Amino acid sequence: MGNELNFGGNLYRPDIRMLHDMDEVVYNQEWLRSQENIELYYMYRDLSRNESDHKKIVEHGLRYDITIIPPAMLGDEYVKTAGHYHPPVPGQDLSYAELYQVLEGEATYLLQKAEGDRVVDVIVCEAKAGDLALVPPGYGHITINTSGKRLKMANWVCRDFASLYDPIKKLFGGAYYLLTGGFEKNPDYGEVPDIRFIKPMDYPEAGLFCGNDMYEIVNDLNKLDFLVHPQDHMDIFGKITSP
Repeated sequence: MGNELNFGGNLYRPDIRMLHDMDEVVYNQEWLRSQENIELYYMYRDLSRNESDHKKIVEHGLRYDITIIPPAMLGDEYVKTAGHYHPPVPGQDLSYAELYQVLEGEATYLLQKAEGDRVVDVIVCEAKAGDLALVPPGYGHITINTSGKRLKMANWVCRDFASLYDPIKKLFGGAYYLLTGGFEKNPDYGEVPDIRFIKPMDYPEAGLFCGNDMYEIVNDLNKLDFLVHPQDHMDIFGKITSP
């Protein structure tokens, strides 16, 4: 109790990610073994301001979530999400996309594209309140809070799949760890490309602009069809995936 989120006058209780839910992906394993199992971050799923909005969201195959990551350190590593990939769209050879917006604080989004057992692209996007970050098809992703402040972020995603955590767990985290001294390659990946840094950007083709509350697109959810049918909207991902 005490972690409820008030959204549109409705109270939502979170799924809580505990420290030892993250055992496989924390950089400093020696530090980890000495720690109690504390709460790390909070995930509030399937939010809506009212029943009318929720009906529209469900009808369009979407889900709106909020995640809150309080400031913390995992030894000398900044607090982060566990990280996951998305499964393929049925009948397609590409996976679902996801759209994030920072509501409070600052976020570092680490995206990595895998082809077979090899990571072929790593992107970092540093975002502040109001900024958008799009995860294209084929990319796993991890969110990191380096700011010393509470990070609150929202996401729109297709509601018809479950995230895939095992590919990142089996390699003991993402392709890079973000430590107090900067990014460090994860040796369990073998060769990985250098990080490409990109800035948050607008997506005018979907009516999405940094600084505008992306929940308001609930009034025109057809604009989020690229999250449900990414194969029909590949142009929106090109400015991220092209170096």
